[in-house]
Amino acid sequence: MTFEHKKVSYNDLLRATNSFSLENRIGSGTFGVVYKADIRFGRTMIAVKVLNLDQSGAFRSFVSECEALRNVRHRNLVKILSVCSSIDHQGNAFKALIFEFMPNGSMETWLHPNACTNLPFRDLTLTERMNAAIDIAMALEYLHDVPIVHCDLKPSNVLLDDNMTAHVGDFGLARFLFGSDTVPAQLTRSTGGIKGTIGYIPPEYGMGSQASTQGDVYSYGILLLEMFTGIRPTDERFKNGLSLHRHVEMAFPEQVMDIIDTKMFPLDLGCENTFAPENCLNCLVSVIRCGLQCSKELSKERIAMVDVVKELISARSKLLRGEGN
Repeated sequence: MTFEHKKVSYNDLLRATNSFSLENRIGSGTFGVVYKADIRFGRTMIAVKVLNLDQSGAFRSFVSECEALRNVRHRNLVKILSVCSSIDHQGNAFKALIFEFMPNGSMETWLHPNACTNLPFRDLTLTERMNAAIDIAMALEYLHDVPIVHCDLKPSNVLLDDNMTAHVGDFGLARFLFGSDTVPAQLTRSTGGIKGTIGYIPPEYGMGSQASTQGDVYSYGILLLEMFTGIRPTDERFKNGLSLHRHVEMAFPEQVMDIIDTKMFPLDLGCENTFAPENCLNCLVSVIRCGLQCSKELSKERIAMVDVVKELISARSKLLRGEGN
């Protein structure tokens, strides 16, 4: 695997992160830790994902991410700038991925802020959520055309740049597919089973199905419902057969305003100042309908990402231009 990018050494990263200090740590995942680094690629600040090679599957994750990202280019994908494969000062193997730094953090920190978040506290507006939802959908539409399946879409893997544009990242579990959606897809290699994150994993994966674009659609649907209700799919209220999908489905469409995250609106109004309440309602009904269509239990009943993009752009038009249902 080769990258036509600036080379970065282990010592460069050590200095740029102040010896991978806690103060520069901006995130962590199953296979590694992400640090902000004081290195510039032109005008671009960077983030460094250091792989924990003692973790089972970490090296495979590194290879998968390199393979997935080296041949894809899209404005809504996190851009890989370089890689570092070296030896640390203890003589251990060291592998890291260098990405463009996203100053506004992850969707996770905006939807579910906590005391550890360094970002200015405010809530995402309806417009910001709409734009981000479309950004993510367009990234998946592009990936599925390759075809690549992300396999781990969730709020913490969606990053926001300084303009609040959303970028899909973390391709450590991504799969290349042979064939198309009309033919049973085969993985390019054995991966020891499908993994993902509880709450976002499509039900068919738990029954042994292989990775598919429809699986990503399910994860996207859950993410979309979470973005507009403010409720995690793993919320403690969801037990005894109740799920986020079912919770929303029971309220749709008549009581849709009862289940959405009202923090996206000013306290004194039912919608943003610039939009009529009726336009907001029309938009939200369309968005929630799309989320429900994406997260259907049966994969064959889910819509494709190309149609999701069209639906959401239409929903945003209802908000901005006041078009009816």
